[in-house]
Amino acid sequence: MFKQRLISGVILVILAFVILYFGGIVTFLATAGISLIGMFELLRVIHVEKSALAVIAYSGAILYYLLLILNLDQYIVPLVLLVLILLFTVYVFTFPKYEISHVAITFFSLFYVTVMLSCIYRIRMLEDGGCLIVLVFLSAWGNDTLAYCAGRLFGKHKMSPVLSPKKTVEGAVGGVAGAGLLGAIYGCLAVNFIAAQYNLMLVFAVVCAAGGLISIVGDLGASAIKRNYGIKDYSNLIPGHGGILDRFDSIIFTAPIIYYLLALVVGLK
Repeated sequence: MFKQRLISGVILVILAFVILYFGGIVTFLATAGISLIGMFELLRVIHVEKSALAVIAYSGAILYYLLLILNLDQYIVPLVLLVLILLFTVYVFTFPKYEISHVAITFFSLFYVTVMLSCIYRIRMLEDGGCLIVLVFLSAWGNDTLAYCAGRLFGKHKMSPVLSPKKTVEGAVGGVAGAGLLGAIYGCLAVNFIAAQYNLMLVFAVVCAAGGLISIVGDLGASAIKRNYGIKDYSNLIPGHGGILDRFDSIIFTAPIIYYLLALVVGLK
């Protein structure tokens, strides 16, 4: 299992590097594809992945990405409202085939997976986006790795005993601090690639620490959904890792936080 997980992990890192290196249409298509697969995994949990509700959600996701690449953000809210209206239309005229929870989770999937993951593409398309996108993975995966190490060494107090018995407060603190440290180190290196008017080391440290903190919520949130529905993994798409949502659970939350923090702190648009 460890060997399989390691090989899959290495392949994932290589694919992520290639996809993000080229940017543009490559990153756009990859992010959109990952979003659609993630939505499929989530909707399969409630057994509506091939239903009329799902078709509306998938169509909404595709239209959302088209608006994104065409820089037509002003039409995103009307699109979201249209999706909600169509979902309720199906709910009403096929009653009692679907429950309101089906409608709610289907609508939720559009935001939780598509909109939040799309921030990967948004960051990549910023000026110096090829360098800035690294912050997402330093925050999410860096926090996860360092939290595990800190927890193993110093962990005593359970953070969420019922949901994730192995996670500790000490591990969480170590992970967030470690993510901030990785951000600071990366900031020191990035001065060779980014001509910025701000302190890269400080900004990157703060952004990565904040991203690392919110990634804990993303990780636990995905686990909570699985616990609610009694499943171990969202799928077996990635050997040793599970599905898209199993591997990208923390990134789903980290990407938008990184994007909007950069916009707030640095003034990037």
